[in-house]
Amino acid sequence: MKITRRSLLRTSSAGLALSALGLPVAGPARAQAIDELVIAYNVNLPSWDPTVGPSAVNPTIQAIYQSVFDMFIHQKPDLSPAPGLLTGWGWNDDRSQVWMDVREGVTWHDGSPFTADDVAWSLERAGKPETGNPIQFIWSTIGNFRVQGNRVTADVLRFEPTIFKWMYFLTGYVLPRAYYEKVGPEGFEARPIGTGPYMVEAFERNAFVRLKANRAYWGGAPAFERVTIRFVTDAASRVAEVESGNAHITLEIPYEEFDRLKEKPGLGGVAHPISDIGMIFLNDIPPMLDPNVRKAAAHAIDKQLIIDRLLRGYGVAIDTLQTPQYIAYDPTIKVPYDPDLARRLLADSGYGPDNPVRFKIQTTRGFKPKDYEMIQAIVGLWRRVGIEAEIEVYEVAKHYELRAADQLAPAAFYNWGNAVGDPTTSTGFAMFGPSPHSVWDGQDLIDMIAPLWSEPDEEKRINGWKAVDRYIAENALVIPLLQYVQPIVHAAGVRVTPHSSGALLPHLMTRA
Repeated sequence: MKITRRSLLRTSSAGLALSALGLPVAGPARAQAIDELVIAYNVNLPSWDPTVGPSAVNPTIQAIYQSVFDMFIHQKPDLSPAPGLLTGWGWNDDRSQVWMDVREGVTWHDGSPFTADDVAWSLERAGKPETGNPIQFIWSTIGNFRVQGNRVTADVLRFEPTIFKWMYFLTGYVLPRAYYEKVGPEGFEARPIGTGPYMVEAFERNAFVRLKANRAYWGGAPAFERVTIRFVTDAASRVAEVESGNAHITLEIPYEEFDRLKEKPGLGGVAHPISDIGMIFLNDIPPMLDPNVRKAAAHAIDKQLIIDRLLRGYGVAIDTLQTPQYIAYDPTIKVPYDPDLARRLLADSGYGPDNPVRFKIQTTRGFKPKDYEMIQAIVGLWRRVGIEAEIEVYEVAKHYELRAADQLAPAAFYNWGNAVGDPTTSTGFAMFGPSPHSVWDGQDLIDMIAPLWSEPDEEKRINGWKAVDRYIAENALVIPLLQYVQPIVHAAGVRVTPHSSGALLPHLMTRA
């Protein structure tokens, strides 16, 4: 039998294809004794370097990265920090230097020793513009690294109050200096190694990655010897995979399917609030340069109705880029559903149902539960008040490409991750014009945000961000929609520990 990429990915022949390739098959007969865990995952892995390029800031990919690479600082499922490859960290008294104590006795996947030099090199590399780290503007705030024993110190070149939070957030990974310098970027891409709980055993782009347990892992060996993560970007196919037994775990499926599957014999489910939010970027191009159009678009959306009808109540409506768990959340900032106000605002600019304002809105389809359907509903609500929006569907990788080039449509749906709950990593990077993640470039907002990046007074810093959030809401510079609740369906033989960052981490899974 000839095995092709198509036969591997086709649901109807998935079990046979996997068996022929020597990959694990999760049939009903194996539900009670799982040797190799199979996860039907909702996104592809474009690159193995977790610190470079657009994929490095894709929150959904971080679970794969964290399976292979360790971060500087560990993050518990409740989002609180804990010792990781760093066992201690902090500033000196006048905050002119940072210090980091490095864990001893750790080895890379090739058996070579992990050292404090790897930490210093990884941080220095992340701060160099030529490296391509999308968070370079954070990492470059410290420099002049010095290594003495297991302690690394560095000078504070510009005070960044969240520098240690980034060490357990996007791009905050430690890479092997000697190995990377030996094999180069292409060699590392072909055979990545880290210090994490799993090692890469096999990888086929756009198809799967197979991981093997790191029995020497400093945090303790994971429960499953092998884990295969299959890239199944279509939500209906992920449902079929777990229902048929071809996968033990899947996530980000329609909530009606989650409610159905979790009650089936042999399956279970967990729905856990996570730090991700659904939002609509507004680009500062026509017609979004008209404040009446922006405000009308915001007031015309009945967020609670969408959550109740499409998400079966799984979600929390929000009006700023902060969730109730974020430290700068302000419950007094409200953008109410008010279609009559939306019509009046549009009329003031010469628009209405008989003469609608027209623009494009971009969205993924199946990347998050009901993402496309939510945008369909929003377009329907907009039509009632005098907005005619054309929907364009794209892959999430295309979103990152367009956003980095500041070429998003006037409106673009996206799920924003903020696993550390700091306003800089939600409002800050999404709305600060010079940020590579922002498409709103208004100078007024830039001037409000700029001083907050290095504000040393924590109370003043947080109050400043609340004022920014209020200004954004009053001027409708972005449209926040909801905080997500993540649906995870799993075989009865697996116990899943959900992570509030939304990362589905195989090393937190055990046998039930």
